[in-house]
Amino acid sequence: MNIIEGIYERKSIRKYTEAPVQKEDLMTCLKAACQAPSPKHQQNWHFVVIQNREMISQIANLVKARHESIAAYAEDEKTKEKFMKLMRYYTLFEGAPVLVVVYAKPYFMIEEKILKQEENMQEVIEAIKSTQSAAQAIGAAVENFLLTATHLGYGTCYMTGPAHAKKEIEALIGTVSESYEMMSMIAMGVPVESVSDKPERMPLEEVVTFID
Repeated sequence: MNIIEGIYERKSIRKYTEAPVQKEDLMTCLKAACQAPSPKHQQNWHFVVIQNREMISQIANLVKARHESIAAYAEDEKTKEKFMKLMRYYTLFEGAPVLVVVYAKPYFMIEEKILKQEENMQEVIEAIKSTQSAAQAIGAAVENFLLTATHLGYGTCYMTGPAHAKKEIEALIGTVSESYEMMSMIAMGVPVESVSDKPERMPLEEVVTFID
């Protein structure tokens, strides 16, 4: 499988067999993730790999509790019901043999250091921040991980929904420096034989502009 094939083959997998993920395959995926492009080469990522099924279940319970607490604020039953339907997507990692929690540390901007003393430069600083460089680096690293896992025959699901319980999850894990915060999760495992088709993407003419 070449890179192009891997891009088209990759899809979000939400059901997994009981088969374990081999340690050498995990390491291959993590090494590939760390080869991602990184703004100013800050490599602001950190990966917590969880294979302890009890801890994975605990994390799922934290997400469920937070989800239910948010649902209680819904203004009507229809909205509440719609939100509650998302819970199964936010907690699907409970059935995966591996959960990778992806963290990021703050992105240092020398431009902000230079300009922050200037009263009329706040707009420029906000424009620089709007690119969300820290998040872009994490996204690139995760995509490398997903494509490598696909190449090795594993299924993955890239998730940000569980972040509504990030503080509780961070407290449970408790292994990362205070300067890092949770950004996303990756569920990983051997996919069940029957998986849904990859959703159609928007036509190129709707998302691409050429300027000749």
